[in-house]
Amino acid sequence: MDKIQKRLAAAPWPSITKELNAKGYAIIPGIIPSDRCDELIRDYDQPALYRKTITMERYRFGLGEYKYFAYPLPPLIQEIREQVYPELVPVANGWMKALQIPCQYPENFSAFQKLCRANNQDKPTVLILKYGAGGHNTLHQDLYGEQFFPIQLVLFLNEPGKDYEGGEFVLTQQTPRAQSKAIVLRPGKGDLLLFTTNFRPVKGTKGYYRVNMKHGVSELHSGKRHTLGIIFHDALS
Repeated sequence: MDKIQKRLAAAPWPSITKELNAKGYAIIPGIIPSDRCDELIRDYDQPALYRKTITMERYRFGLGEYKYFAYPLPPLIQEIREQVYPELVPVANGWMKALQIPCQYPENFSAFQKLCRANNQDKPTVLILKYGAGGHNTLHQDLYGEQFFPIQLVLFLNEPGKDYEGGEFVLTQQTPRAQSKAIVLRPGKGDLLLFTTNFRPVKGTKGYYRVNMKHGVSELHSGKRHTLGIIFHDALS
C-alpha cells in the first residue's frame, strides 16, 4: 500500500460522513504529497494521457482550460476512484433514502461502472483544470448522463497564497423558496475536497427536503492554479 492509499485508509471517515450529511462537503487535508502534485501538473503537457481538451471561454464556462483523461487512467487516479467510492456509498444511499428516490448504489466501484456502461456511459470524466490570472469557472453541475453518483471530489495541486491569489472554490446552495447560500473554500496543496454533485437532503420540520447545489471557481488575481477533479460516473458515448 503506497503513501496515498495509507492516508486515505487512515482518514476519519465517520466524521467525514457527518460533515457530508451536515454540509454537503468535507475537506481531507494532506492526502497527496507535494511531489505527486507537481508530477500531476507536469503531466498536463502529456497529450497521450487525455481524450479531450476544453477551452472554457469558447463555451462560456469561464476562463481557463481543462483536459479529460483517457482510459486507462493513471494508476494513482484509478486507485483513488476505487478506494474512495465505497466510503461514500453509505452517504449516497442515505441521501436517496431520505429523499425517497428509488436508487441504490452498489458497494464497489467496478459494479457502479458497469451500471454506467449499461447506460452507454463509458467515457472517463476525470479531468485536470488549469487557470491563470483572470481565470474562473462558472457555477455548474457535473452531470454526464442518466447514471450519476451524488458525490465527487477535487484534489488541489497548488498552494493558495503562494502559487496563486484568488481562485477560491465556491459552492452555492439553493434552498426552496429562499435565497441562495454561498460557501467559499480555500483548501491547500495536497488537500482533497468531497462535495455533492447536484443535490443533497436537508432535514426540515416535515421531514427531508432537497436542496440543489452548484460549484465553481472565483477569479484568480495572479499566479497559476491546477486541480484534479474525480467524478465517479462516466459520460455518454
